[in-house]
Amino acid sequence: MYLAKLREQDVIVKVRRPGIEKVVEKDIKVLKKIIPFAMKFVDPNLRYSAEAMLSQFIETIYEEMDYKIESQNLKTIKKYMQSYPKVIIPSVIDEKSSKNILTLEYVPGIKITNVKALDEAGIDREQIVVRAHRIFFTMLLRYDMFHADPHPGNISVAKDGSLILYDFGMVGKLDRQTRMKLIRLYLALVEKDPSRTVTAMDDLGMLMPGYNRSIIEKGIAISIQAMYGTKVDRMEVKALMELANKTMSRFPFRLPKQLALYMRMASILEGIYLTHKVNFRFINVLQNILEEENIIKDAYVEELKISFNKFVKSIDAAIALVPEIRKFMDDNMSMKINQPKSRNTLLSGSILSAAVFVGSAVLFTTNQLIGEIGMIGSVAIMAISVFLKDG
Repeated sequence: MYLAKLREQDVIVKVRRPGIEKVVEKDIKVLKKIIPFAMKFVDPNLRYSAEAMLSQFIETIYEEMDYKIESQNLKTIKKYMQSYPKVIIPSVIDEKSSKNILTLEYVPGIKITNVKALDEAGIDREQIVVRAHRIFFTMLLRYDMFHADPHPGNISVAKDGSLILYDFGMVGKLDRQTRMKLIRLYLALVEKDPSRTVTAMDDLGMLMPGYNRSIIEKGIAISIQAMYGTKVDRMEVKALMELANKTMSRFPFRLPKQLALYMRMASILEGIYLTHKVNFRFINVLQNILEEENIIKDAYVEELKISFNKFVKSIDAAIALVPEIRKFMDDNMSMKINQPKSRNTLLSGSILSAAVFVGSAVLFTTNQLIGEIGMIGSVAIMAISVFLKDG
């Protein structure tokens, strides 16, 4: 990377090192040999996560070496963030850029972790930490592409407190379905709902099959307390850990490939926060993003769709649990024709009511409101059936 002059304008020139592809290919071959061997000595779930991260790294490293891709990434994110205050993204000088060279306008600033320089400049470091999280998590939750490498060398602070973002070689991309699942997860955390949080984590593929839901929910409940600044009882944490050790044979969490860059981004931002040691609550920033970006409504609609689909499936499953009823209905179809209408109505109503009730009970564990509505509905169906019979 070089500082240069172009028609009296200061510019930054990134030049790809000759032969870098062969160097990278050799390194990747070594990693592919070492990691499978090393993973034999760790938990299978951690092995799954490490393999996902390696796969994502291999895909990303090749994209980072193509400056045409980085140029397009920068332009896309710059367009997304153009209406947001206090964020600066340098422009690409296309006429001096190619696959091997990237020329950008020079926008200097103070390194985001240079505490002394920021204090001397009179910049509010608490606001800097809040702003960094808002910018990066807005990209994540609002758009289909986000900057995935926010390490201190890629973020500077301007004199007015604006954040200057550099290096768009590593970006993450989430499809709408995955992004909505992530929003549902964060919305459940904001609303202090451990059950919905676990359901969203499961939908994202973050939990291994056969996990102990009760223990995970208790752990999430404690985490939510900590996120909101509530003091957590150490004895409660210790008891939960002991219970988990007794009932779980392996680590229940895993990192799907599509979330690897998101986790990288989040962990690096946490490191920036820890450097500054300011009064900061991520949950407050998250709540503001969800409200101001108007994405809570979409998350609720998505949850209702999922709950309805589960409800329909659970009703079908409930009916499937009693094949005797189906057999009885098939074997006695001719008898039903000759039976009074009221008896047929009561039998059909009873079956439907039972199916709805069982389905609602199943759904109650993941969505209490919909489950309760379903149970009330089953009672109403039975009442109508009795009324029709008597009529």
